[in-house]
Order: sequence, then structure tokens, then C-alpha cells
Amino acid sequence: MATMTIRLPDDKHERLKHLAEQRGLSLNKLIEEWSTVALTEFDTETRFRLLASQGDRKKGLRILDKLDAAFGTSRK
Repeated sequence: MATMTIRLPDDKHERLKHLAEQRGLSLNKLIEEWSTVALTEFDTETRFRLLASQGDRKKGLRILDKLDAAFGTSRK
């Protein structure tokens, strides 16, 4: 496991410690959970962009048109 040192203003550090306490977590665990969320979001966007680049644009637009019709909305 790696160790990382970050510099924060004292007031921000205190607020983060308080937030972690309110959630019943250590400050380390709070930051670890946030980093997991950030990496998951990044991985999801990266996968979506890869799949989108390999997709059929016309087919995708037809699917969106069907959704618009089903929910009474329009892209136009």
C-alpha cells in the first residue's frame, strides 16, 4: 500500500476531519472512498467513450428517437 502526502489549508483539513467523524470514518477512509468514486467515474466515462467511438451513429439516433417517442420528448 502506498502513502500519499497532500497539503491542505488548516481550515479545510479540520472540516474534512469533522466530516469524516460525522460519517463514522477516519479521514484516510473518507479520502480512500472519494478516490474510489472518482476512479469509477473516470473508468465509466472512458469505457462509454470507447464504446461510442465503435458504435453506429445512425442506429444510436434511431434508438434515441424511439426513447423520445416513448417518453413524449423530442431532440429537435
